[in-house]
Amino acid sequence: MSRSVSTLDPGFDLDKPLYTISVASEILETHPRTLMLYEDVGLIQPFRTSTNRRRYSQRDIRKLQVIQYLTREKGVNLAGVRYILSLFEILKKRGLEPPADLAEVFRRYAEIV
Repeated sequence: MSRSVSTLDPGFDLDKPLYTISVASEILETHPRTLMLYEDVGLIQPFRTSTNRRRYSQRDIRKLQVIQYLTREKGVNLAGVRYILSLFEILKKRGLEPPADLAEVFRRYAEIV
């Protein structure tokens, strides 16, 4: 994958809602509407504040990076991404390995599920 994310301190809270949609879209180099689309199709569920504003966690950002890799680098549509992520969760639970061309993205996804 093109972007590397260093291993975080084990005490770091991956689920703490830190980033607004504008900051998340800047980190991911995408349009905020794209993030809203991912939410609409059920790929991501950002935290909502009491005023209904979206807040993305580091876990959300990492998941979005996996989604972007699958769509941009592998040409997978959003329905396919949902299916692949479901398969990744099953593979992880059963201790199985993915196909070789998806091994790196599987490793990155397995770190956050």
